[in-house]
Amino acid sequence: MNKFKYIILVLLGLSFFSCNEREWLKEEPMDFNTPDNSYETVSNFQQAINYLQDLTRAWHFTYSDETGGYQHHLILGSDVFYHGWPNSLDDNLNRYDTYIIATRNHVAKNWAYFYNIISNANTILEKLETNASEVTDAQKQTFRGEALFFRAYYYMRLAHIWGDVPLVLEMQTSPKIDFVRAPRDQVYAQCQADLEEAVGLLANIENVDNGAINKQLAQHVLAEVYISRKNFDAAISAANAVVNHPAVALMTERFGSYKDDATKNVFFDLFRQGNQNRTAGNTEGLWVLQYDYLNPGSAVTTNWGRYIMPQLRTAQVMGKNGQLVLACPDFTAEDGGRGNGYFPTTHHFREEIWASDYDNDIRNAECNIFRDYRIDNENAEGWGQWIVKDGWIRDVDTFNFVYPAVTKFCAFEAYPDNSYALANGVRRVTSLGKQMLVNSGTAAVGSFKDEYRVRLSETYLLLAEAYVGANQPENAAAAINVVRSRAKASPATAAEMNLDYVLDERIRELAGEEVRNITLFRLGKFVERAKRYNPAGNHVAAHQDLWPIPFSEIEKNTAAELTQNPGY
Repeated sequence: MNKFKYIILVLLGLSFFSCNEREWLKEEPMDFNTPDNSYETVSNFQQAINYLQDLTRAWHFTYSDETGGYQHHLILGSDVFYHGWPNSLDDNLNRYDTYIIATRNHVAKNWAYFYNIISNANTILEKLETNASEVTDAQKQTFRGEALFFRAYYYMRLAHIWGDVPLVLEMQTSPKIDFVRAPRDQVYAQCQADLEEAVGLLANIENVDNGAINKQLAQHVLAEVYISRKNFDAAISAANAVVNHPAVALMTERFGSYKDDATKNVFFDLFRQGNQNRTAGNTEGLWVLQYDYLNPGSAVTTNWGRYIMPQLRTAQVMGKNGQLVLACPDFTAEDGGRGNGYFPTTHHFREEIWASDYDNDIRNAECNIFRDYRIDNENAEGWGQWIVKDGWIRDVDTFNFVYPAVTKFCAFEAYPDNSYALANGVRRVTSLGKQMLVNSGTAAVGSFKDEYRVRLSETYLLLAEAYVGANQPENAAAAINVVRSRAKASPATAAEMNLDYVLDERIRELAGEEVRNITLFRLGKFVERAKRYNPAGNHVAAHQDLWPIPFSEIEKNTAAELTQNPGY
């Protein structure tokens, strides 16, 4: 009996020393993905990079909550757009002083969205070091360059919008409640380091797929970071490296499906279906967000046409019976689809920026900015005439029903077949022969085409900005005139070169494409220009050149103080 007890004790002792309880209890996932088993193959890492691209596209395109898309408040209130719905300058999103506060949902959602992308980039960078068992060194370099680019791009945006922000450079594996804000320039310095490394890892634009992150794109963003750090010489060098790269150039000749249409121009061609990518011969797009209507992975189509185009269907004119009738009661492809009048343009955009070049700058041509519409209702007294030019416009309709709007986001020929209204299988047309669209889902509001995130023309404008900062006005004018020459606009002079001129040129060239308020925030010009040019500028407070740190982030950061920006 004693011998038996001794054997049992020995076995128990061996089990105590030989069993690693943590290893024994550790779960081994067999039929689902985790960070440990999802970053091993080239396909795993490509999917992770694709996800960052998808998040970028969704942020720009998605209608996210009751206050509009993620980007709405970073577009409205600027020197370009105000909020046109409902019909009041004192309502809703025009109240920048009450909508941009620390407790608003969209402030927190943008903050979280950007940090989510950064977190995913950090995970990729970590797993390239610890996993990636089936990835070659050359492939690792490409993935690392792409992940560094995304981390830098979104930290740059965080710093532009919020100033000092927490700087996290490692993959997070557990909850963290002790964030502190790093100084804005420290954040920019990290962006600079990431992008400088990425430039050395990424392939030239001519050697990557459509929409892929590339060396010239990284140099473009690096130029913006250098400008933000007041290192103008470095910014000049980075921007020049892009514009002088032999595989990129502004598109100056007609191209694409409309190239033989004399009523259009090359600026119009840039935004038509199928014309955005290098495979279509376009050497101007540095970063093109890819969209495939029939691919479930591209399900998010941009609603920018809906936001920017006026709510034309509600405009009224005098009818033949002496009563008011709708001027254009149907949604049509030719008039840009179902505009909702969310983003009417300021007087500064409509008139002031064009000045003496009003008639010769092709960016202001009728095909690129809709300024008028023909009355398309046979019951109207002025049927077939122009609403504005022929005097049928009512003042009440100029707020958000009829106003000048850029057409670059309109689908026109890009609508899929199921967007058209049919009668006995034949597309229905209006009294003026315009193709009618159905009003369901995204059918009448989407763009259904690839969209630019960065074009080469913006690089020239960053170059001009850097030259202004370096007090080289002649070189600034030369850079900006490359863009103006393509637009058939009169040359700018060295005497005109200052930051406001560059900002006005950005409106002429990039209206709707750039997230305008982010540009103004990084330059400390939002409050000044909003008060000067926006009709609702009286609702912008003096401290709002930065956004507030979301209160929800401050509240849950219990182990350290996450300080608030002044004025909030």
